[in-house]
Amino acid sequence: MPTDCFIYLIPLGLAQVYTFPDKMAYYGLQIVGLILGGIGMVGTVAITVMPQWRVSAFIGSNIIVFENLWEGLWMSCMRHANIRMQCKIYDSLLALTPDLQASRGLMCAASVLSFLTFMIAILGMKCVTCTENNDQVKGFILLTAGILFILTGIVVLVPVCWVANAIIRDFYNPVVNTAQKRELGEALYIGWVTALLLIAGGTIFCCVFCCKEKDNRYRYSIPSYHTTRKSYHSGKKTPSVYSKSQYV
Repeated sequence: MPTDCFIYLIPLGLAQVYTFPDKMAYYGLQIVGLILGGIGMVGTVAITVMPQWRVSAFIGSNIIVFENLWEGLWMSCMRHANIRMQCKIYDSLLALTPDLQASRGLMCAASVLSFLTFMIAILGMKCVTCTENNDQVKGFILLTAGILFILTGIVVLVPVCWVANAIIRDFYNPVVNTAQKRELGEALYIGWVTALLLIAGGTIFCCVFCCKEKDNRYRYSIPSYHTTRKSYHSGKKTPSVYSKSQYV
């Protein structure tokens, strides 16, 4: 094989070796981030409507264990012997505690924000052609979705931690009556997991954007086929700096 053919094939081989696996990894990370964001969106909506934020605590003289009291953001439910359940929507917003009042607004905002962010993330996926397959535009769309997912996770984390802190503070407060003490409900645990999933999905999208930008800079730094061919022939055809008269 001629030497110039070998020189021409080196840049092309490097480009194929370093580009193809990176693209497959980028697509896989995009799918993982979208799945985590989708699960986080479903979890955000679920804990917003779940009544198990505060549950009754069976301590002290409270021996009525066949009745469970659930308190959520919108209603309170009483479950009798795991068979019959009655729920009642709160009559007044001002009658709620400050943590529940703030949690209502924050969880509603998080639900709307998670849905919009999920739609934005879908627009930035590689398989979607509405952006005319512009990789740069899709990269910025994924970056925006990643930042919004992280912001949504923080918005979910604030009310969940606030309510949990209020429950724990009242539980260990000797002034509070035993019948009024509550324990952490299932919605709070799901809220912590949901917040972590949203933050993880957003972090993946941001990392994909940063890594792809670094890969593009590295790819542009590799000499192309035409540049190598031109430099080779120019070096091969460089005339001598000495004139014919100097050899005489």
